[in-house]
Amino acid sequence: MPKQDAPTKDRSAVRSLLRLWPYVRPVRTRVGTAALVAVLASCLGLVIPFVLKGIVDGPVAGRDPGGVWFGALVVLALGVAEAALFGLRRWLVARPLAGVEAAMRADLYRHLQRLPIAFHDRWASGQLLSRATTDLSLIRMFLAFPMTFLFVNGVTVLVGCGVLLVQDWSLGLVLLVPVAPLIVVCSLFESRYSLVARRAQDQVGDLTTVVEESVLGIRIIKGFGRHRSQAEAFRALADRLRGTELLKARLLAGIWAVITVVPELAIGTALVLGTVQVADGVLSAGTLVAFLSTALALRWPVESIGFLLAMSQEAATSVERYFEVMDEAAEDPGGSGSSAERSGGLRFENVSFRYPDAPEGSRPVLDGIGLVVRPGETMALVGATGSGKTTLTALVPRLHEATGGRILLDGEDIAAMPRERLRELVSVAFEEPTLFSASVGENVLMGAGPGGGGEPELRRALEVAQAGFVEGLPRGTATEVGEQGLSLSGGQRQRLALARAVVGRPRFLVLDDPLSALDVHTEALVEAALRDVLRDTTALVVAHRPSTVMLADRVALLSGGRIAAVGTHQELLRDSPEYAWLMSGTETTGGAR
Repeated sequence: MPKQDAPTKDRSAVRSLLRLWPYVRPVRTRVGTAALVAVLASCLGLVIPFVLKGIVDGPVAGRDPGGVWFGALVVLALGVAEAALFGLRRWLVARPLAGVEAAMRADLYRHLQRLPIAFHDRWASGQLLSRATTDLSLIRMFLAFPMTFLFVNGVTVLVGCGVLLVQDWSLGLVLLVPVAPLIVVCSLFESRYSLVARRAQDQVGDLTTVVEESVLGIRIIKGFGRHRSQAEAFRALADRLRGTELLKARLLAGIWAVITVVPELAIGTALVLGTVQVADGVLSAGTLVAFLSTALALRWPVESIGFLLAMSQEAATSVERYFEVMDEAAEDPGGSGSSAERSGGLRFENVSFRYPDAPEGSRPVLDGIGLVVRPGETMALVGATGSGKTTLTALVPRLHEATGGRILLDGEDIAAMPRERLRELVSVAFEEPTLFSASVGENVLMGAGPGGGGEPELRRALEVAQAGFVEGLPRGTATEVGEQGLSLSGGQRQRLALARAVVGRPRFLVLDDPLSALDVHTEALVEAALRDVLRDTTALVVAHRPSTVMLADRVALLSGGRIAAVGTHQELLRDSPEYAWLMSGTETTGGAR
């Protein structure tokens, strides 16, 4: 995962926010209209001081109550019109900006599905969750409020300054004196706040990760009595986030104080000078009232600069975090061309693999793998723990990309296949089964391909996997299994994962020790049913027990990242001491990264 705070160095908030344009462009008309409506509403507020000037210098000075009432009604009408226009602005932007957020969230989710497994190995899930939730909410809030009002308030201040200078240029200059120091202070605040905002949002991601892991691992936490240590870890992260948020609050309080106090001092000075001018007869009372009313009307646009800048910085940080993920290279979908050869089945030709985060100069996990699984053949893959079995099986559906050599399916290089087609041909079942928060049927039929499957396919797959326990669930195949399927036993989850692998009758089947969680009796039943399935497919099966090996036509021994021997079970028992030792029961579990 990227180092915290690193991306905030030498970066431009404006440049970051401009990356939102492709999403905003489709709704630019309504957003632009809303901004113009807000400018009109804000400028209506600047008309009120002129009405007050007319009231003071006219009806008030002339003791005309009727004129005062008329002026009051004009002020009321202007206030109602201003409120209505601001309400219209809100209505104009609510729906389209919610659509922008939804589009960004959909793009992020779609991109996450296309990113390679190596990316997900590096990134904490909590960081990804915070980008899809908190960060996108901050971006929507920026588009709805700060983006508009930085423009609206800027225009209002410019128009207001012009009005002040027209009313009395000397008093207007008094109010313009603080502009330069305020710009300097805002610039310093922006650079400091951006660093703290990034730190806080990264810490939210870290905290989300801890919460997610604690929920998913609640059985381990309770089983080992680790709730206190987990609570301490959570408290430490929460305290760190609290400290960062307090620092943000102090920075915002400081800028707010400066932006509030300096203009107030300027207005106070203008009031004293204006009062003196009225007393000297140089300035009319109505003009002074209008001047001060205009100055007070500009207080909100000026004082809001602090938190508008803060929200903009948080949004810019959120945009950076969003595009950190979106800029990651997705898996190449593959081309439609192929290098067809006469040989069929599954073929590994001088295949090597090294993890992207492996230390420089370290040995590859797989080195020069050459292996042929004939059409319709089942090949068992056997090896000691850490020999690379799981890694080799992950290369077939391109969960990882081989760093050397090539893999052929029926003579076609998988690197040249569109991923959708590859994953229609190859079905997988992993040692650690993953189920989703959906019904049993939905989980199994996920393996049936884009066209889906029906009740007959579902029943057949459950029968192959000996998953008759489903009938005893409250709603049968419509029963929700819950997040990660933790409401089921390990063996039940593994059987459903196996059913998912075989439901689509795949041409190629990759099974990573799919029976490890089953008792010996259930394992024997599953193996008997699985033999019928394996007759119609080309399969590569990671095996650790002789009973699983007996499903295969031939066996490949993987040792030190290389294929050490290939033959039948009996041949390898006779000719390979390492294989004989593995099958003797000394090595009863296995799996590589």
